[in-house]
Amino acid sequence: MNLRRTPPEPLELNLIPLIDIVFMLLIFFIVTTTFNRETEMSVDLPLANANPLVIDKKVVEISINPAGRFYINRQEVIDTDIETLKRALQKAASGIADPPLIISADGKTPHQSVITAMDAARQLGFVHLTFATKLAPDSR
Repeated sequence: MNLRRTPPEPLELNLIPLIDIVFMLLIFFIVTTTFNRETEMSVDLPLANANPLVIDKKVVEISINPAGRFYINRQEVIDTDIETLKRALQKAASGIADPPLIISADGKTPHQSVITAMDAARQLGFVHLTFATKLAPDSR
């Protein structure tokens, strides 16, 4: 009979299951996270020597970036085709009686894009058309 006690084995902390759980949580959070993509368009307006226009009622604004992409009331138009632009203008102007239209074109926007916006507005019957500009520094 052996009465001698054997010393107990040293205790170990097994970290593998903990690491597995952390990785699973990481994957879960990556998959379930939604990312809001805020898009802002920077338009560098051309300069003009004119008095600022004050409009009291709702307006429809067409912004055109340097690449010739259209934005109506800060919502990007999918296509640069005139028919798509006309549909987007009609949707933006629905419910507004005789809305003024403001075209904000970047100084480096192709001339054709501005003409396309003007032509779409003319075909839809917009009669109050304004171009947005910055006040020239020497005109103050």
